Amino acid sequence: MDLLKVESAFAVLVRARALEAQGRSIIHLEIGEPDFPTPPHIIDAGKRALDEGYTKYGPTAGLPELRQSIARYVSRTRGIPVTPDQVCVVPGAKPIMFFSMLALLGPGDEVIYPDPGFPIYESMIGFTGATPVAIPLIEARGFSFDLDVFRSKLTDRTRMVILNSPHNPTGGTIPPADMAELADILRERDLIVLSDEIYSRLCYDGTPVSIASFPGMQEKTIILDGFSKTYSMTGWRLGYGVMPLWLADAVNTLMVNSNSCTAAFTQRAGIQALEGPQDCVDQMAAEFRQRRDAICAGLNTIPGFRCPLPTGAFYAFVNVEGTGIDSKELADYLLNEAGVACLDGGAFGAHGKGYIRFSYANSLPNLMEAVERIRKVSSHWSKK
Repeated sequence: MDLLKVESAFAVLVRARALEAQGRSIIHLEIGEPDFPTPPHIIDAGKRALDEGYTKYGPTAGLPELRQSIARYVSRTRGIPVTPDQVCVVPGAKPIMFFSMLALLGPGDEVIYPDPGFPIYESMIGFTGATPVAIPLIEARGFSFDLDVFRSKLTDRTRMVILNSPHNPTGGTIPPADMAELADILRERDLIVLSDEIYSRLCYDGTPVSIASFPGMQEKTIILDGFSKTYSMTGWRLGYGVMPLWLADAVNTLMVNSNSCTAAFTQRAGIQALEGPQDCVDQMAAEFRQRRDAICAGLNTIPGFRCPLPTGAFYAFVNVEGTGIDSKELADYLLNEAGVACLDGGAFGAHGKGYIRFSYANSLPNLMEAVERIRKVSSHWSKK
């Protein structure tokens, strides 16, 4: 159990709520959760499902009609042929990471993953006994891999490569040319790519490219996606993976041993999410773009802050080295003194040190208030 780590976002949330209980005003920019309500037509579908009796066990792999919807959606959006048998429906997207790694990894194996990156990647790699191999994401490259470094880290023991585009915590995306080169590098190797595409619909500069769409890559790629971010359904716990049939069998076996099945009524809501109106997603993405532009412009006026413009997701990853203060110390200071909850970039890996992640999944007035609060306390470092 000591090998497992936690998500700092939830730890900071607990501290922030404790301060609120003491009467403090806190602006929450720590948690990666859309602040929009779940769209009404999806909620109505969930209610209908309860009334129609979708309250019992369902198939371990997911309801056939949802798997068909997912297969159609992924085929259309990634430009690849997907069958329902390749789809595994799970309670939230994390089990796809968990089950895939448990099924595939063991001592002696190596896994390449992005650093900074989602903390659960490194946590789960270590838990399986495999060796995490971090590849630094470079700000100068829009927080994409240096492909020469990537090549140098590949060995005969590399069994999995984790990609995340758009990316948490940086908001960066892997350019199509780099993705094509990654496919060329990996195509003939005996490994699996775990492509975390949970933010695939929140991209501000075109549509992100999935590595599964390149020739020869679908049969060695796990596409991880879900409903939490795209449809603001974090509490519904509904995610899925699309993968080769031989791996889907293993994931479903782990699923039946751990969860039995995903809640049936949430799956019915998921069908409506995919098949129903999509204007809610477009509106949310447009609002996130407006917030992104505003908060990044504001943060760039803070002494010692440098905020690159993210191309996806809803995170601003701010270089704070110019403040002369350790990023963890600064994140704590902003929570305690400014009432702005944010995350130390070092919580996402060693290469995140010197950065702070701000989630702009909050209202525009709150984001502007957060910038002003930070500005007011910036004399703590600007006069040093």
